[in-house]
Amino acid sequence: MKKTIALLLVLLMVLVQGLPVLAEPVTITYAHFSGSGAQEETLKKMIEVFEEKNPDIKVDLQITGFQDYFIKLATTVGGGNAPDVFEMNMENYLSYMLRDACADLTGLVNTENYSAGTLEAVSSDGKLYAVPMSFSTCILIYNKALFDEAGIAYPNDEWTWADIQTAAEAIKALGDDIWGVFQPITYNEFYKSVKGNGGSLLNEDYTAFTANSPENIAVLEAMLKRVRGENHVQPTAEEMAGRGDWDMFTEGKLGMIITGIWAFPTFTEKCDFDWDIVVEPGYDKKSTFFFANVNCVSPSSEKKEAAAKFADAMGSDPDIVQLRLDASWELPTIADQSKLTQYLEVTPPANRSAVFDSMDYAAAPPALKEAGAASEIINDVLSTLEMNDVSAEEALNDIQSQLDDADLL
Repeated sequence: MKKTIALLLVLLMVLVQGLPVLAEPVTITYAHFSGSGAQEETLKKMIEVFEEKNPDIKVDLQITGFQDYFIKLATTVGGGNAPDVFEMNMENYLSYMLRDACADLTGLVNTENYSAGTLEAVSSDGKLYAVPMSFSTCILIYNKALFDEAGIAYPNDEWTWADIQTAAEAIKALGDDIWGVFQPITYNEFYKSVKGNGGSLLNEDYTAFTANSPENIAVLEAMLKRVRGENHVQPTAEEMAGRGDWDMFTEGKLGMIITGIWAFPTFTEKCDFDWDIVVEPGYDKKSTFFFANVNCVSPSSEKKEAAAKFADAMGSDPDIVQLRLDASWELPTIADQSKLTQYLEVTPPANRSAVFDSMDYAAAPPALKEAGAASEIINDVLSTLEMNDVSAEEALNDIQSQLDDADLL
């Protein structure tokens, strides 16, 4: 009997030794800001979906409100304690990327899931440094009633800014307080527009400013033409008389407006006329805003593959995408529009697919370590041009000089 028991114990030990040892799940840290507050529960559900599909990876969520997030992140990164994955908006992403604070994710992410424009916006020298997660953009919204009254065709995908100018002139002729178009003359609108004319605020290797290039001067001249002269087609601040651009559009006073897709609910509620959208026309080519939140992986992470897998899932996993759509929490950056049916079917606007088409022409902000200082210099000059007769070339020469003197590169 004792021999039998001993034999059974030996056999049991052999069997136990032959069993595979289950590895402990890898835990990655995730710093995040955009889900704080109203979308925090949605964010936690997204993480639950990922963990259910990837039981070998656990996510330690570190959520902070926008106001404190970037200060806290800079402290942890600077102190050598960077989270494995961290969320960025585009302006801060570029600053971190230039400081080598974002890992190269080339080959670790299924790029086929994302539209070409979004990938270009988070790449440099052919390498991927972030995963696009969510976005919003600006488009051209137009008043169909004013186009009908002026007897002109609606905007289409072949239009350029020259076509906008022609249509705006026809609409302006309808009345004294009817205006053709509105596009603010700001840093954001300027850097985006010059890209569509072959221009840029920086040279190709980011070592020098090119604010006063011929391509940039031509764009600013076109912007100024719309607000200057006896037959200008865009209202000045004085002519707006305290009204906002959205106010003027909903009142039926603007034929076209360049604004964000977040205007849709307000315009749907307040406009008593038909309106629709197209991808914003460009000069030589289209160029659109890419307001995005992206996920980056720390170069110091010892769990880079798991971190990249999580970052990829947050941008493209179908169930996570669905949670984002159900929560109306910005828009996913996926290329497959068939997965976006519930968003695309809501009208107005009828041409809602133009929102996603815009991603193919996404223009990232200039890659600057000190983007805030540069934008302040540019906006300070641009904001005065409506009220004086300084030429586009003179204005951009002034901006170029100030940028060079500020030593921002």
